[in-house]
Amino acid sequence: MKKTLLLLIVTVSLACGVKAQGILGGRVTGNFQTDVQSSKKDSVIGAEGLEDKMRINAFANILYSTDNFKAGFRYEAYLNPILGFDNEYKGAGIAYRFASYKKDFFEITVGNYYEQFGNGLVFRSYEERNLGLDNAMDGLRIIAKPFNGVTLKGLVGKQRYYWEDIWQTENGLVRGADAEISFNDIIPNFTYSDFRISLGGSFVSVYEKATAESTTLDGITYKLNIPENIGAGAFRLNLGYKNFNFQGEFAQKGQDPNAMNNYIYHKGNALLLAADYSMKGFAIRLEGKRIDNMSFKSKRNLQGRMLNVNYLPAITKQHSYSLMSMYSYATQLDGEIGFQADVMYKVKKGTLLGGKNGMDLKLNYSYVASIDKTALDGYTLNQKGTLGYESSFFQIGDEKYFQEINLEINKKFSKDYKMNFMYSYQEFNPIAYGHAGNPFIYAHIFVAEGIYRFSSHNSLKGELQWLTTKQDYDEFAKGDWLQLGAEYNLKGRYFFAVSDQWNYGTEQGDKVHYYNLSMGCTVNTTRVQLSYGKQRQGILCIGGVCREVPASNGLFLTITSSF
Repeated sequence: MKKTLLLLIVTVSLACGVKAQGILGGRVTGNFQTDVQSSKKDSVIGAEGLEDKMRINAFANILYSTDNFKAGFRYEAYLNPILGFDNEYKGAGIAYRFASYKKDFFEITVGNYYEQFGNGLVFRSYEERNLGLDNAMDGLRIIAKPFNGVTLKGLVGKQRYYWEDIWQTENGLVRGADAEISFNDIIPNFTYSDFRISLGGSFVSVYEKATAESTTLDGITYKLNIPENIGAGAFRLNLGYKNFNFQGEFAQKGQDPNAMNNYIYHKGNALLLAADYSMKGFAIRLEGKRIDNMSFKSKRNLQGRMLNVNYLPAITKQHSYSLMSMYSYATQLDGEIGFQADVMYKVKKGTLLGGKNGMDLKLNYSYVASIDKTALDGYTLNQKGTLGYESSFFQIGDEKYFQEINLEINKKFSKDYKMNFMYSYQEFNPIAYGHAGNPFIYAHIFVAEGIYRFSSHNSLKGELQWLTTKQDYDEFAKGDWLQLGAEYNLKGRYFFAVSDQWNYGTEQGDKVHYYNLSMGCTVNTTRVQLSYGKQRQGILCIGGVCREVPASNGLFLTITSSF
């Protein structure tokens, strides 16, 4: 592996210094980011002081490319990891390197790569830097397009696990294949048809040596028969006709006793459906999802967010406003059933509501609950070494996890002034974060945001957020919140911002102001931002995957650039 990395670095270095045809006549691009954090002890908000005084996360991507060849690497440094990142990332080195060659209908990649089959129900390798999540594959990937409209993929490798030398471990070997056919591209008469259809299928297998596991049933201790090859397959369909489109994918996973499901032999499955219709000024989208025992890792005795082979998206609204996302929902891998509806309507100009510039209305509703689970005769639910439970596929369980009704209004009053109004009613069950027994959270959240442009390069943005709830207990819900914020952009280059989150409704301790001051500038492709203030303890979620963010009080500097 070290020899491969050395060869890659030498290849890129030679390419940078030699102007020639073919591989040595390509170009070099890249980007980097550095995050620097300091935090002092603050007993009021629960922030711990940093013994090392300062922490740094940094990375740099270097890419060399020609028409047919690409090679690159990413250097990462966590010295030490900023708050909220797993301390296992501590260290520095080249975490990602690859070389890829493409010729005719064939492309091959060696080293690291990211890939996804369909919606990711059986396989997704990706990076989400804000969550500290990276399950990049290391191995071989082949993509072939032998005919127009036909795409074939094959891959083999292991997943990144912090700085671990994965090829010296017993972590599972991931092997997968995917095929997709677009009939509109294959059949000449379908090329310009209003009717669209494509089919796809995937199969993924993880090989990991069996571990010694046992269980006691009816007073007798049994050694579990742990399968060493875990397979998962998926089928997907995409249908469209004019303004209507339908997508569906079903996945099935074989018996996979592991630490996440208490070593039961219940097979897993997942169903994801979506239908949407759009016309001028109107669009609607309906989604449905059911998940049953679909945790799929390349290391069976591991719990948590790392080494996930697949990805199970949340079908709840992803919010960008901080109070709207205070109770973000995390996908329940052991089982959930949910629905979501989005309606978007553009009120015409010249009408009573639309006025001179029109108005956009967006309505969202989402609901997620547990699936039906019935214990097997003579056993407890999810008892180790058994089939775990029985489940009726279309029956909703007794536990509600999350429900939200969200309304958004975007109104442009003039060419220089526009506003955004949002209201959300949320019901959140703390059991979704593993805190069973805590009462439900019922929250009303209001947002008003306005932007005024003094010129094409100068603008002022103001923001008001208000969250009100009667629930107030420990760190999972702290009563009413109010947030005010303002940001001024000057000449499209400089910005200054101030905000304050005030936990004025808490009955558990001090009513804290979480203030934040920030400023920054952008010059060409380089951006620098410096912030100072307090960060509340909470949960950060992206796409249904979450991590805890600890409280902090101090400086935060970010520098990004590309070339």
